[in-house]
Amino acid sequence: MSRFLPAGSTLIKSVPEVTTRLAMLKRGEADIAVALDGEVAAEVKRDPNLKLVDTRHASIQWLDFAEQWDPKSPWHDQRVRLAANYALDRQAMNEAACLGFCPPTAVIIPRVMDFALQTEPLPYDPKKAKQLLAEAGYPNGFDAGDLAPIPPFYVVGEAVVNYLNAVGIRVKMRTMERAAFYDAWKEKKLPGLSIVGNGGSGNAATRVEAFIYSKGAYAYGGYPDIDALFQQQAGERDKTKREALLHRIQHLTIERVMYAPIFDFRALMGVGPRVAVHAINDLPVHPFPPLEEIRLK
Repeated sequence: MSRFLPAGSTLIKSVPEVTTRLAMLKRGEADIAVALDGEVAAEVKRDPNLKLVDTRHASIQWLDFAEQWDPKSPWHDQRVRLAANYALDRQAMNEAACLGFCPPTAVIIPRVMDFALQTEPLPYDPKKAKQLLAEAGYPNGFDAGDLAPIPPFYVVGEAVVNYLNAVGIRVKMRTMERAAFYDAWKEKKLPGLSIVGNGGSGNAATRVEAFIYSKGAYAYGGYPDIDALFQQQAGERDKTKREALLHRIQHLTIERVMYAPIFDFRALMGVGPRVAVHAINDLPVHPFPPLEEIRLK
C-alpha cells in the first residue's frame, strides 16, 4: 500500500516515463499520478474522467552556472550569464511544460516561502542576448558542452537547450537517472550547465543556506559579503530586519547573475475518478497530500 493513499489505492511517484503514469491512471491502476508535464498533463486536463491539480508547494527550477567560479570558463563572465537569462522565454516554457501554472521568476526562492523576494524575470530578448555575447568576446557564440535537466522534467530541458542554441550558446541535453542526478549534484559533478530544482520546506534562509551560501551543500561557490549577510540574518531576532537581510541576498543574486531562474514549479498531478477528496494542497508548501484527509468515492 502506498503511504500516501488508503488501502487499495496507488500513487505513482517514481515511474521513469510520464506516459506510463498516465496509462496507469486511465486504467484505474493508480488514483494519483505525480510529476506530469507538457502534452501528458494536457491530456489529463482534456479527459473528463480525470482532474489535473497544480500543487502549491515550495518548489522552483533554475539554470545553474556551476562554472561561473572558474576564471577560465566563459560562464565566469557576467555578460555571458546575463545573455543566457535574456535567451530564455520563460512564459513560453511555463505554457509548454506547466500549462500556465508555473509563474516565471528572477530568484531561486519560491514565492510561497517566508522572506521570499517577489520578483519578475528579465524579458525574453534574444537580440540582447547575442549583443552581450559579442561584447564578451563571443560574436559567433561558443560550445558550452552538456546540459543536464533534473529528471523527469525534460520538456523544460529541451526548451532551454533550444533557446540557448538559438542565440549561439551551443549545448546538448544529457539525460540522467534521477538518483544519479542528485548524487552528482551534491558531489558537485554535474555538467557545467544543469537545470536543478528543489521542493523542500522551510523559508528563504533555508534555501540560501543550501544553494547560495558558499558552504552550502549544493553550492559550487559564493561571495564573502553574501556569506556575511547570511550569518547576520541567522542571529537577527527582529523579523522585519531579518527579512530585509534575506531580501538583500536575493537582490545580490540578481545583480551578479548567479543563476538563470526559470519558474516557481507547481508540480502537476493527475487525479483519477475514484478520488472524491484529493487533499493535495491541504498541507501548506508540501508536495503531497495528507493520508488521513484523502477520500475515495
